[in-house]
Amino acid sequence: MKKYTTFIFAFLLFTGVNGQNTIPQKDVQIKTALLAAPESFRDGAMVYGYNENGDWQVLRKGTNEMICIADDPTSPGLSVSCYHEDLDVFMERGRELKKQGKSFKEIFDTREEEVKAGELKMPKDGATLFVYTAEDEDYDPRTGEVKQGNFRYVVYIPYATVESTGLPLKPEAPGMPWIMDPGTHRAHIMITPPKPNK
Repeated sequence: MKKYTTFIFAFLLFTGVNGQNTIPQKDVQIKTALLAAPESFRDGAMVYGYNENGDWQVLRKGTNEMICIADDPTSPGLSVSCYHEDLDVFMERGRELKKQGKSFKEIFDTREEEVKAGELKMPKDGATLFVYTAEDEDYDPRTGEVKQGNFRYVVYIPYATVESTGLPLKPEAPGMPWIMDPGTHRAHIMITPPKPNK
């Protein structure tokens, strides 16, 4: 009975209501992951994603400094990202801690301690994360077509502050850059362009 229940759970997790596998094909994952990257970096970007069993793996090796992450098939809508290779150790540590069941605060505190102890390396000169998202109704996981998506840009500058950057703690106008987590290893500039009207 337990084995049967486990099978049903796995089936529901990776199968949509129409009986189709909800993990997009490899080429679709690569196609959508690259949407987050600047066009000049797309051809040589490395891409992480999922195999048919839902296991995390490298879908395509890269030739430049950009690393892209495919959409999580278990989450609604589309959310893909790309970042500079200098952020990969930081990102991988976060994925590892999340897999262990750690909360956001636990992940934050662990990485803060590890960076201060010199055990976790952060980019010396700052590095950028590009995020591209779309709502369920605007994304087709079978083809990778996106009708309308939105960008968000995150520039990591460890231990930067309001005083060192001249940035506010919240956006005071649409698309205005602001600083989040100032004075910590995770200090970063947030830039979220206004969403276009549908």
